[in-house]
Amino acid sequence: MKNLVIVESPAKAKTIEGFLGKDFKVVSSYGHIRDLEKKNAGIEVNNNFKPTYIITEDKKSVVKDLKKLVKQVETVWLATDEDREGEAISWHLFDELKLDKKQTKRIVFNEITKKAISDAINNPRNIDINLFEAQQARRILDRLVGFELSPVLWRKIKTQLSAGRVQSVAVRLIVEREREIDNFVSEAQYRVVADFLSVDSKGEQSLFKAELSKKFQTQKEANDFLEECKEADFVIESLEKKDAKKSPAPPFTTSTLQQEASRKLGFSVARTMLVAQKLYESGKITYMRTDSVNLSDFAIDNAKSIIESNYGSEYSQPRQYKTKSASAQEAHEAVRPSYFENASVDGSRDEKVLYELIWKRAIASQMKDASLERTTARISISKRNENFIAKGEIIKFDGFLKVYLESTDDDNGNGNGSVGGLLPNLSEGQKLSFEKIAATQKYTRPPARYTEASLVKKLEELGIGRPSTYAPTISTIQKRGYVLKEERPGYEREYDILTLNSQKKIYKETKTEITGADKGKLYPADIAMLVNDFLIENFPSIMDYKFTAHIEEELDDIAKGKVDWHKMLKEFYHPFHEKVEHTIEHSERVSGERVLGTDPKTGKQISVRMARFGPVAQLTDLNDPEAKPEYAGLRSTQKLENVTLEEAIELFKLPRLVGQYENEDVVAAIGRFGPYVRHKSKFYSLGKDYDPHIITLEEAIEVIDAKRKSDAEKFIKSFEENSDFQILNGRWGPYLKAGKINVRIPKDVNPSDLTYEDCLRLVEEAPAKKGRRKSR
Repeated sequence: MKNLVIVESPAKAKTIEGFLGKDFKVVSSYGHIRDLEKKNAGIEVNNNFKPTYIITEDKKSVVKDLKKLVKQVETVWLATDEDREGEAISWHLFDELKLDKKQTKRIVFNEITKKAISDAINNPRNIDINLFEAQQARRILDRLVGFELSPVLWRKIKTQLSAGRVQSVAVRLIVEREREIDNFVSEAQYRVVADFLSVDSKGEQSLFKAELSKKFQTQKEANDFLEECKEADFVIESLEKKDAKKSPAPPFTTSTLQQEASRKLGFSVARTMLVAQKLYESGKITYMRTDSVNLSDFAIDNAKSIIESNYGSEYSQPRQYKTKSASAQEAHEAVRPSYFENASVDGSRDEKVLYELIWKRAIASQMKDASLERTTARISISKRNENFIAKGEIIKFDGFLKVYLESTDDDNGNGNGSVGGLLPNLSEGQKLSFEKIAATQKYTRPPARYTEASLVKKLEELGIGRPSTYAPTISTIQKRGYVLKEERPGYEREYDILTLNSQKKIYKETKTEITGADKGKLYPADIAMLVNDFLIENFPSIMDYKFTAHIEEELDDIAKGKVDWHKMLKEFYHPFHEKVEHTIEHSERVSGERVLGTDPKTGKQISVRMARFGPVAQLTDLNDPEAKPEYAGLRSTQKLENVTLEEAIELFKLPRLVGQYENEDVVAAIGRFGPYVRHKSKFYSLGKDYDPHIITLEEAIEVIDAKRKSDAEKFIKSFEENSDFQILNGRWGPYLKAGKINVRIPKDVNPSDLTYEDCLRLVEEAPAKKGRRKSR
């Protein structure tokens, strides 16, 4: 063995090894060998600044094995990913393994194919120190912000909070959108649509729809319009036909892949990147972290041959795209299949559907535009100045639509189906009759809440973050409890429809619709709003969109060798640290407290605020300073900012007597761990299925009986010698519960046959439980 190739993961190593000869051994470093030591986050930053590193215990054996292998070979090939993180891993490997520069070669490739690996071996380079320093600057900067800001939040708002250079700005976007929605005032208006009848030369009738060019603000205006339509003549005033084209979307970048996988497949951003990583490491797609829409000449030629073979030469149109993003690096190729011959791949269901999406998008990008014919008919009304407008669209040549159509955040659909409707043969001056004309009450809608996909799109538009940061940022703000990804049912709302029928009679209907329902949308928690307002007030530059985007530009300049990273960090850190110290000393503690009014029954003051375990309503006796306040948790759909006095009073109706079951009270309440019912001194969680304020006795009995059944199935055996010892069925199989200790039962042992003495022996032989690391 003359050559050692080091990559990040075992999956990538296995794929690459298949393309190399016997002289090459491919091994995995299992990701970063080193990590920044957290305690150095607040150190003095100057021109001599160099971060110190540690090797975690679980990585020491990896380093030891790699050092042995290095001594056995002539050449070491560092083949980590071609982005900044990959370059940093190669630098760490070079430094830690104490490699000889003459003995070491750095290779990069955009796809794991035999040709790409061979080209990389033939064209090695040195480690790009600028790329490495840009990655170091990002990590250090993010830690400086996170480790300095987070303790400020612990002191001023609540413990265990965190802040970050990118994550806090992402939370700001979601908070501001929620407030836009809260402040939005919906207005009603009437939209008028007519079903017209057209009769051709053969006497055949065709029905088509047309919409009035004006919307009415009141029901009276809509009704007056329909009254005038009773005796009006409807004539086609003008008919306009235009040829149009629809062009394919460019191949995927990281951002557009995440957005489209969310719309079409329902994938979260993190899930998309996890599946894409597997596809890349198995050699099925190109590198998945990219902001480029370019394709290589090989890919364009490959796509052309597949399109001509499968669909015909008339569908092929090789093309190269240009990115619209000013901040795009375009260091890599777009995300595409490694080989266009493979329209599908083996693997998990997620891998199959994501690969199919990538293949369709990439192949469609090299196909001809779709040719359309759009027709617009303007219909005059003899007694009114308004016009009805009818629009139709036909596809003359489907082009790329044969394979793929991009979805949008508005339709959130799968992009399939008809592109446009058809209009019958019409002519100018033609008279029309109507089957019905309906004026439907519609309400204006607030801006939509962000989905993961639309948040990625917004971050990219603002120049915040890079392809490698979108997924971890969105995952982090959810894990920290700042943002909730939820499905909310909405509520019923009535709306009116006025209809003029062919008998020229107007009748009114009142129907109901569900409004405000959301699925998979991002909601800010109350704590997010408090933290966001505190940071904007005290650290406006950190929370400024333009500042965050400017930092990304500076990091890009470091990667190009235009800016010294020590200087950049120094210029940022000193004024930032001074601001942190000033805020700790002079800013007030924040709880979001609002006094709502007085409880009419008790005369006590009712307020809301952020408490240790979340937002609460508080009932306080101002006349008795020694009296302890009463607390009630807010419902998940309520906000500290806008909960009303009446809503807060309802919260104090808990604990609530629901009824009696088995001659014992059933009480509903909300505790530290959420809503529950209590019966015979036992607690039964309600989860998200029931509201303790309105749960019925029948529903509570269902919850109690279901839990009893589950517990009965869980129980296997107990012991007279010690009632604290029980053998139970758990999620991972039978186990022994010995007081507060849970002990795994060996697979070759029948749990029912265990004696009390056997259990004592299992407890003695059980490995000591590792203690949790103390929080700082």
